Amino acid sequence: MLLTLTTTHHPATDLGYLLHKHPERVFSFSVPMGQGRVFYPEAREDRCTAALLVALDPVELSRGRTGQGSGAPLEPYVNDRPYAASSFLTAALREAFGTAMSGRSKERPDLARQALPFEVHLPALPSRGSPDLAARLFGPLGYRVDARPLPLDPQFPEWGDSPYLDLKLSGTVPLQVLLAQLTVLIPVLDDARHSFVSEDEIERLQRLGDGWLAGHPERDLIVRRALKHQRDLLRLARVAFGEADQETEREQETRVAAPSLNDQRLQAVEAELTASGAARVLDLGCGEGHLVRLLLANPQFREIVGLDVSARELSRAERYLRLEELPPTVRARLKLIQGSLTYRDARLRGYDAAALVEVIEHLDEARLWTLERVVFGDARPGTVVVTTPNAEYNARYPFLGEGETRHQDHRFEWDRRTFRSWAERVADTFGYSVVFKPVGEEDPALGPATQMAVFKRGPA
Repeated sequence: MLLTLTTTHHPATDLGYLLHKHPERVFSFSVPMGQGRVFYPEAREDRCTAALLVALDPVELSRGRTGQGSGAPLEPYVNDRPYAASSFLTAALREAFGTAMSGRSKERPDLARQALPFEVHLPALPSRGSPDLAARLFGPLGYRVDARPLPLDPQFPEWGDSPYLDLKLSGTVPLQVLLAQLTVLIPVLDDARHSFVSEDEIERLQRLGDGWLAGHPERDLIVRRALKHQRDLLRLARVAFGEADQETEREQETRVAAPSLNDQRLQAVEAELTASGAARVLDLGCGEGHLVRLLLANPQFREIVGLDVSARELSRAERYLRLEELPPTVRARLKLIQGSLTYRDARLRGYDAAALVEVIEHLDEARLWTLERVVFGDARPGTVVVTTPNAEYNARYPFLGEGETRHQDHRFEWDRRTFRSWAERVADTFGYSVVFKPVGEEDPALGPATQMAVFKRGPA
């Protein structure tokens, strides 16, 4: 899948400073299910074009659930994801141009805030809905829209048009705003997001849509598709955007103020680590560093290690935590390291506590014994906190079919009985005791959204 971004601002090569990508170099990076590249097909003073090319691995796609489509039997193997612009492309857009999306440019700070002439080209973009949907989405934002339907087969014009567009946009807009609008509206046209969405998506929509989404004539359609038509999230979104609802004002305030499930999960884990009295802690599978950020704010934790198998995630954590801006005394408490939880690692030994927040479900169930051996058998922290989705609670999510998981990379999701059985076996095998605690909303019949086990090491 391909997106090109062109400017005729003079000198046009300033685009490299705004995107933080040098026109003479190819920038390669990993994305879920594939590889992304940024390069410049042309870089002259009168015209400069940056291209984002994303190549997805069809085999990896077939192994996971990508959250789109009708669920037909062949869909995991025959689909448009490798070549048609979709939420995979916008995920790559955020990864490649994250700094530009924040509106920062060290070399050209004034230019980053200035409206510039841009042309955007998406050669293959799914558009599911009326033929004029692209114009209805981008036109009110001030773009000139050239949306040409692609034929099902050029050799057989009588077959008609496909649901794909060759889309060209042109307009004068700040780069930060352009990237935000593309990030929101490309998946809306496709109406088939590949990832799980939660309450956090509402906040992200408000942030990316600041200044243009609230007054957009197609706002309801945009929000509905961005939230994957989930009724509970749509109700929260209406409140967030200031619409009247059937609830009382007090009920609305309560719902808006309620922390997301992810926030509740992180707060619950941080509370358990604090209660353990730990001073030296491990965040195993730290990802972007959301738990690390909470731990850094707690002076009890004198040494914090965040480990992840992905170098890309660790780089994102550095940016998210703004390590370069932290005071030296705070920065000295933190270490980010790359490593796998399926191999023994001497760097993980001797710590007071460890957290595995939504980690175990990303491993093949048959390979969980390797993680057990590494964490509980070799590293042996005094306290281990493990959280994982409760599969029974998935019945509360209308967008999930029977047997489907909340995220495409989840290899399994357990019910409460299976999780309890696993945790008790691990505790018995490696000399720990274990207690179980709910996290998030708790259904009387289905249990909590997230289940948590807190392991305490016993005498050797």
